[in-house]
Amino acid sequence: MGDCVFCKIVAGDIPCAKVYEDAEFLAFDDINPIAPIHVIVIPKRHIPTLLDVDDVQLMGKLTQVLCRVAHAKGIDQKGFKLVINCNKEGGQVVYHLHAHLIGGGAIDKSKI
Repeated sequence: MGDCVFCKIVAGDIPCAKVYEDAEFLAFDDINPIAPIHVIVIPKRHIPTLLDVDDVQLMGKLTQVLCRVAHAKGIDQKGFKLVINCNKEGGQVVYHLHAHLIGGGAIDKSKI
């Protein structure tokens, strides 16, 4: 976990544009957005992949945070996309569970 970029963000070692934070989760703007709104939501606890989730309540709480962020960003009524990549062939680059909240307009497919 010492080399995990998201753990470093949680620790405050790497700055981020925070959108939401509570005791268990952190949401921040993606530094390489593929749409006008692109927020990353992570549990503060290091969990490498979706397959490593051992707490069923965590996913429910993650969903609640994603909905709060969608509302705060003003995309809850128009619509948005949620993406969780899992492992290399699933497109996961950072091995710390995270969800992408994407909306606010067209997706830049050249960045996918």
